[in-house]
Amino acid sequence: MTRQRQERAERTRSALIHAAAEAFDQVGYHGAGLNSILQKAGITTGAMYFHFKSKQDLARAVVVEQAAELQWPGEGAGLQQLIDVCQYLAVEMRSNVLFRAGVRLAVEQSEVNLLDYSIYDWWAEQFRAHLTEAREMGQLRPGVDEHAYPPVIVAAYTGTQIMSRLATNRADLPELIENMLRCLLPALAPPEVMDTLIFPQNAADRIPGGAEPEAREAWELPGRATR
Repeated sequence: MTRQRQERAERTRSALIHAAAEAFDQVGYHGAGLNSILQKAGITTGAMYFHFKSKQDLARAVVVEQAAELQWPGEGAGLQQLIDVCQYLAVEMRSNVLFRAGVRLAVEQSEVNLLDYSIYDWWAEQFRAHLTEAREMGQLRPGVDEHAYPPVIVAAYTGTQIMSRLATNRADLPELIENMLRCLLPALAPPEVMDTLIFPQNAADRIPGGAEPEAREAWELPGRATR
């Protein structure tokens, strides 16, 4: 395949994923018609089948690639980085349609028979990296297992964003995520470490210009490395 054809194929695939994300975000998986997605993307049925076998396959791509347009905050380290990332995600979830739709489908996937847990493992790995760094920095309490906490953080974050979505359409999500972290982190870090941590309402304020290229490379999504 020539470079031009590869670029055209990538544009087509991206248009399909973004059109599907908009539809799934607005009306859910069952409410989103495949024809309306294709019309929104400006793509023919034949072109879609070159990339995806079905609407379910397209939904799976939205789930797996939900973080494709996100950027890690690049200034913090250890527990501060964990806080910054969590707050950044809370802000992005209110404006980033691909991220928001991917999260919604990940939560509702049992209803659409996707049953793909890989994205939850992937998020746990991101948080585990911050906790491992916190261990190396001496920020964690003795006896804390930095490998046991990441799934707990993912579960707490998932539940918190669902509650926020139902209550305020995520308007209060940054505040709720801050409260979640203030409850969880004292179990990980002693008071002298907690006193050094900053809990900004908008972690994007800590990343002027976005993340560094090296940090962005860390977002290797499940199922995308071999494409």
